[in-house]
Amino acid sequence: MADPQVIVVGNEKGGAGKSTLAIHIATALLHAGRRVAIIDLDLRQRSLAKFFANRAAWMAANAQALPMPSEPDMGDGKLLARAGEDEQVARFDEAFAEARLTADVVLIDTPGGDTALSRLAHARADLIVTPMNDSFVDFDLLGQVDPVTLELQRPSIYSESVWEARKQRAVERGGSIDWLVVTNRLAVAEARNRRRLDSRLAKLAKRVGFRIGVGLRDRVIYRELFPFGLTVADLSNDIRPVSVSLAHVAARQELRNLMQAMGLDDVMIALDVAA
Repeated sequence: MADPQVIVVGNEKGGAGKSTLAIHIATALLHAGRRVAIIDLDLRQRSLAKFFANRAAWMAANAQALPMPSEPDMGDGKLLARAGEDEQVARFDEAFAEARLTADVVLIDTPGGDTALSRLAHARADLIVTPMNDSFVDFDLLGQVDPVTLELQRPSIYSESVWEARKQRAVERGGSIDWLVVTNRLAVAEARNRRRLDSRLAKLAKRVGFRIGVGLRDRVIYRELFPFGLTVADLSNDIRPVSVSLAHVAARQELRNLMQAMGLDDVMIALDVAA
């Protein structure tokens, strides 16, 4: 069996939309027939794990069947969050080894901060997906700008973390890590601030080596479906817990575009067929 692809959703800032992206990536992969294993390293909040627990409960209550990922057991997240670093790493190693045995894709959601588990996960990635809101607050983790001219000065702490992960990966296993930065939760209206950010982001991409894609806009549908454990990829004639509008069609197209940006064209095609 070939090694699974390891996708890490990472950004050291909270509130950038990591878990929302992870949820949608996982469900899109599942609908394309991938065997997906999820590992939620946000040990206290565990939004990714809660989403799929909601999904199982909703399916049972509504006599529906939807694809589900596997989730290696790491125990009680809150207890593990208080454990020592060695124990956390050991539990992650066990979960990661189990996931690799059964999955085509291992999807890891990371916390909004610099932790030993997050650094370890990044070094094992084949693809890192980093969401970034259209704010210089978010950009500051990737690159520093001059406070007067707003011109790009240097890479910042998260870019340096990814660089270290790439070096560790090259030493331990060879190969390279693909890095995709997606602009996420964008407002619908065009803004001057976003144009400024796009310019600096393009310069930084050339300097530190990442690709740029478009993530998911700030749409009500993404929040509406979370309590059910559902995404726009799940909606059909039989599965429609909320009323469907043209905005939901646009949301589904955003998910297709995200899959294409990640290099998962076959997943994008599968979403087209299922639409």
